[in-house]
Amino acid sequence: MAERCVAQGAQIVLTNAPIAMRMGEIKKLAEACNAPIIPADVTSNDDINNLITKSMEHFGGKIDFILHSVGMSMNIRKGRNYMDLDYDFNHKTNDISATSLHRVLQTCYKMDALNEWGSVVALTYIAAQRVFPDYGEMADAKSLLESIARSFGYHYGKKNKVRVNTISQSPTRTTAGSGVKGFDGFISYAEKMSPLGNATADQCADYAVTLFSDLTKMVTMQNLFHDGGFSFTGVSAEVIEQMEK
Repeated sequence: MAERCVAQGAQIVLTNAPIAMRMGEIKKLAEACNAPIIPADVTSNDDINNLITKSMEHFGGKIDFILHSVGMSMNIRKGRNYMDLDYDFNHKTNDISATSLHRVLQTCYKMDALNEWGSVVALTYIAAQRVFPDYGEMADAKSLLESIARSFGYHYGKKNKVRVNTISQSPTRTTAGSGVKGFDGFISYAEKMSPLGNATADQCADYAVTLFSDLTKMVTMQNLFHDGGFSFTGVSAEVIEQMEK
């Protein structure tokens, strides 16, 4: 998404958890996008304050758009299923994967950091609405994430016409997603269920760019499915054929 935004003329700032900065991928991305990296732990108010402050200093003014692409399940990482949650892990999961959006938005709101008609997009998944057994506690976290987007979308819209939306993307190979049991099988299932097939990460990036742009100024508080039609397909001919074999 960073590269897509830059290709459309945007100037951006990148961030990641300080512990993840040891990996070289974000540094390569920063070089490709000519963007500074400002480390931030999304569970730390001080870090988020620093991130927003330094971003505004870099831009020489307010921010036009923010992408929230953060998710991590402590229980899934530790191999614990939904019926055997460690609640300390669960608290951490929600803090990282959902409350972090509230923390970012609240910081921006109090600092008046976003321009009028600015746009915030967070990435979510349809497990917030439907049961996917091995998605575990992340389904709850995504439900909370979407609720925060709606609630803050109302308040921020009233204050500064700022838009807040979520994109519910097809299953996509990410570090977090790959930790879910049966992930490869589910990607194949979703491909068969979706009339257009699974939406790729690059296509999701293109969609996000439209939501950051002025072309979608009246879209807010929405959970927008970007999944090739999976979300509204009851069953596909391909799945029926496979089940009958």
